Amino acid sequence: MSQPAAEADPPAESVARPAPHRWLWYALGGRLPQRNRGWVLFDTTTETWWARHIARTLVQMAIPIALVVTLLPAGWGLRLAAAGGGIFLGMIYSIAYMTEVTENRVVKAGYPVGTAAARREERSLLKQQKESERKRAAAAKRAARYRDRMGN
Repeated sequence: MSQPAAEADPPAESVARPAPHRWLWYALGGRLPQRNRGWVLFDTTTETWWARHIARTLVQMAIPIALVVTLLPAGWGLRLAAAGGGIFLGMIYSIAYMTEVTENRVVKAGYPVGTAAARREERSLLKQQKESERKRAAAAKRAARYRDRMGN
């Protein structure tokens, strides 16, 4: 049974990168304009989605960490230790909830829940298929060389 036309893959949306000030707002948890909708999906599903998430997390932590370092009434050693501990703890929580946070960004952009996870899964399967095909072709090539050497 084939899928109805309405359920077929939608046409690819344009990926319009946001301006730097809009990206900063997005990194801090804000919503981007509708024209950047395709970029949000790209940002949360590309091969480096996890690194992009970590970069956004570091941007979010920059202001509180800067305040701790500058305003804490203690020596520099304690200030830097507190900042380092804050970064460490923040990164643990950020990594623990990485998929949920990126999925929330996609929902804010107007996509249904589960879109980012499904897209990442599709890309992962395609990558695995290509890798399997490459390995199969390499194995066939090795087998052919072996047969040629054996005189078969």
